[in-house]
Amino acid sequence: MKITNSSTILFRNTMRITDGHLDGFRHAIARAVAFTQEHGPQIMVEVFIDEVRMLAHSFQLYRDSDAIRAHWRLSDPYIREVMEHCTVQHFEIFGEPDHDIVAALKTPDGESFPFVISPRLAGFNRL
Repeated sequence: MKITNSSTILFRNTMRITDGHLDGFRHAIARAVAFTQEHGPQIMVEVFIDEVRMLAHSFQLYRDSDAIRAHWRLSDPYIREVMEHCTVQHFEIFGEPDHDIVAALKTPDGESFPFVISPRLAGFNRL
């Protein structure tokens, strides 16, 4: 089987919302997504919330590692605001980001968090 060549990268971020911060988290995410829709390089951003378990799941699709770098440069203040209300519980990367992207995967305060990388096997998109 031939592995499909593609530079697209999908992030799935599972965040644990801090007790008492649900409203602040909702507000920060809404601001971050609105900013990203207007200025960000992502092809797609979707955020889902599980209030019962106080978890949120964010999916972000990028064209390539350069788009991730651009997102980080543009969105740092918004990312910091979101992180005031949650912690990263688990982070998944689907695709093959550049080595410097992987090395830089930390919270805005420099803390590490668990993540896994799953290289592409096959697929297509209609974007």
